[in-house]
Amino acid sequence: MIELSDEVWNVGRFRRANPDYQLGKPFVYVGMTGLDPDVRFDKHKAGIQSNVFAFKYGLRLLPALYAAYNPMPYEGARDMEVELGIALREAGYGVWQA
Repeated sequence: MIELSDEVWNVGRFRRANPDYQLGKPFVYVGMTGLDPDVRFDKHKAGIQSNVFAFKYGLRLLPALYAAYNPMPYEGARDMEVELGIALREAGYGVWQA
């Protein structure tokens, strides 16, 4: 999970994906990887197989929100990525998922 800059709210596609965003809550990118999260974040920021929001607006990893889930088998991670994104949106976060 990557914290995104507030500037991401200026992107219409991001705003449309988060109609129930609550002012003051964080903006995050939720994804899954088989790599170490630090390595994957560095790849996003370098533009290597990067999500556009993680590349342009990614600030830092948020291990407090994902550390409890690592490591996990692929099938579980795939499901958890979706469930976590839904839960964060319901909590008012601005969320982007790959």
